[in-house]
Amino acid sequence: MNKQSWQIAAAYMSVVVGGGFASGQEVLQFFTGYGMASVIGTLVSAALFAFLGMQIARMSSNMQANSHKKVLYTLFGTRAGLVVDVVLSFFLFGVGVVMLAGSGSIFTQQYGWPPLVGSVFMTVLVVATLCLKVKGIIRLISIIMPVLLLLILAITTYSFFNSTASSETLNKVAQEIPTISSDWPISNWFFGAVLYASFNIAVGFPMLAVIGGMTRSEKTAASGGAMGGLGLGLLVFLLNIGLFANIDTLIGVEMPTLGLASNISPVLAIIMSATLICMIYSTAVGMFFAFSTRFATPGTNRFKALSAFFAIVGLGLSQLGFSTLIGTVYPMLGIIGLIMIVAIIWVWVRNRKQPIQAQAQTSS
Repeated sequence: MNKQSWQIAAAYMSVVVGGGFASGQEVLQFFTGYGMASVIGTLVSAALFAFLGMQIARMSSNMQANSHKKVLYTLFGTRAGLVVDVVLSFFLFGVGVVMLAGSGSIFTQQYGWPPLVGSVFMTVLVVATLCLKVKGIIRLISIIMPVLLLLILAITTYSFFNSTASSETLNKVAQEIPTISSDWPISNWFFGAVLYASFNIAVGFPMLAVIGGMTRSEKTAASGGAMGGLGLGLLVFLLNIGLFANIDTLIGVEMPTLGLASNISPVLAIIMSATLICMIYSTAVGMFFAFSTRFATPGTNRFKALSAFFAIVGLGLSQLGFSTLIGTVYPMLGIIGLIMIVAIIWVWVRNRKQPIQAQAQTSS
């Protein structure tokens, strides 16, 4: 893989690995709650991440897309593509609301403060960033993200090797965890794995489509998308086994990774809470920025006013609770992602058939 491939892979991973992943609540509901079968589920998601990342990046490179809309309209047509794009935008607002709720959960779990305090704190940061262009903070967060990932991997690895509960006990406890599809007609580890990949593809699609269009080499773009997908799968796998090995200590915990850190050291928990807040902040700013640009040009007074308005509305909605919102918003976003996955597979199959048909016509 060349430098461009690594850049595409890193961008793909960075946009998907947000505050929800870092908290561990996503992985807990989509995977760990299914017990031992969740390990196979992470492999299914890894395969989907790699395949979908490869196809999206390749398509974008082929058409030299400078906007995700170009790829979206190719998949669905102009009218249906516009509908999907608008619906997707509103769900991205929903992800921003989840991040505000996540900040409240951190303040409650770590410091014992009311959730509203943490949510207000994050809302103020988001509004200040979008209105005042606090670029220095954004750069700082981009540096912190790799540190956070290493911290999470270290904590989960340590917790895995220090777990004393048997796999049978852990499997029974895991059944008490409400999974993402526990109230759906279909509820099993495979559906949870597919839904996890689909909602993350929906979130990461705009960025991946633009990044893929920056290279003229389809092979480079495809390898970057595939490598980024496998990297994401590995992170999910490691986090899942770390959570599963300690599931008996995480019942009712809003921030599982913070819970693991607290079990190791109070000082480590403080460091983890600070880095989680940074990660949630980064995701929240990205989501509210993307949503506000639908209605106004960035930097204008209208944009600033709408950004503040949307953030305040999000603050009100965030009081529904972090885990509740993840269990509601993310599966619904996953349905949009499933529709996108079907379209991507259809285009892939169609393009594979065309060369065969062309060869048959030539030989005749």
